[in-house]
Amino acid sequence: MTIGVGGASQVSVLNTLRDMTAGARPIEAAEYQQRIVHLQVAMRAAGISAMVVNAGSNLRYFTGIVWKASERLVVAVIPARGPLHYVAPTFETGTMESFMQIEGALSTWEEHASPYDLLGDVLRASGASPQRGAAVAVCPSLPFFMFDSIRRANPEYQYADAGPLIDALRMRKSMAEIDLLKRAKAMTLAVQQATASILEEGISTSDVTEFIRQAHRRVGAPGSTFCIVLFGPDTAFPHGVMNPKSLESGDMVLIDTGCQLDGYQSDITRSYVFGNPTAEQRRVWNAEKTAQMAVFEAARLGACCGDLDAAARRSLEADGFGPGYALPGLPHRTGHGIGLDLHEAPYLVGGNEVELDTGMCVSNEPTICVPGAFGIRLEDHFYMDAQGPRWFTQPSHSIDDPFGLEA
Repeated sequence: MTIGVGGASQVSVLNTLRDMTAGARPIEAAEYQQRIVHLQVAMRAAGISAMVVNAGSNLRYFTGIVWKASERLVVAVIPARGPLHYVAPTFETGTMESFMQIEGALSTWEEHASPYDLLGDVLRASGASPQRGAAVAVCPSLPFFMFDSIRRANPEYQYADAGPLIDALRMRKSMAEIDLLKRAKAMTLAVQQATASILEEGISTSDVTEFIRQAHRRVGAPGSTFCIVLFGPDTAFPHGVMNPKSLESGDMVLIDTGCQLDGYQSDITRSYVFGNPTAEQRRVWNAEKTAQMAVFEAARLGACCGDLDAAARRSLEADGFGPGYALPGLPHRTGHGIGLDLHEAPYLVGGNEVELDTGMCVSNEPTICVPGAFGIRLEDHFYMDAQGPRWFTQPSHSIDDPFGLEA
């Protein structure tokens, strides 16, 4: 039997889990201010007069305001120079003010009025004059209907995509961000190990998913941000199937889950066998492990993100998989950035010429899918510091001892 897999009761395992968030420090107001300063420098260099930042992770990144995007316009206007300005519904005034970590004027609109006309007034008041020729950059997460309404209400402006300016900052994490990511990932790894121990023949994926939710809460998270649990042939489908099977002896197990801490995400996948691995399961698992290490070894400051995807595919092809996206093999990109969003820039995908730089944080998950049989994904994340790549979590040890309990 695979070491650490099965044999424990859910209640006893949950009772061993403890809150792991003690000492974790949220992002401070001074860091939000510094992010805005850096953005404004970049805006001026790019000829941008103002940026409209939509509710969601981008608004949180620059201001600390936690606000879910909806059909109602809630944005921050960040001018190239000077203080920012918020726009929100009038009935949300008290809530907006309670969430503010960075002070700014708040302009509000009643339900019958046009927030897009109001936004134009704010742009002009912030110094974004269309006569000066500088564009207004619009957050890439803003829905098209909102952008179109802004453009129709304020046709005198030129508009640009704010995505490149935002990504350039968000890709490079501060140590405060990296510390939160470290803690969130440690929490999920503890949950992964706990989950492996409670597996039993006949357990359903929904029962495992519920255990993972409870386990994430025990370690201090609000719950699971997401959860993929697959057994046997279903593991060959990276994001699952409509009717997942229950667990049987000899099945490959694939569990991909994560949580968040102060908005910063974890995302860890473990694959192992419930029972004793077959020779073929062992061969494919070892090929996956080798490919994951090939990506890590290719991660050097200045290396292109696309080169890491190529390193994974070379390793897999040497072990008889692929080529390219062909199955059996790796059907998707090798990795993605992570931070306030589960998937964000930079992406480890062919053709991506973004160069690895200090502070970049990415997943390393060169999945192998063998249709009709099983799939294996080992997913850990690393960040770049001045010396090169550093694991957030130690990779899976072996197919016989996935959590290194007897290493």
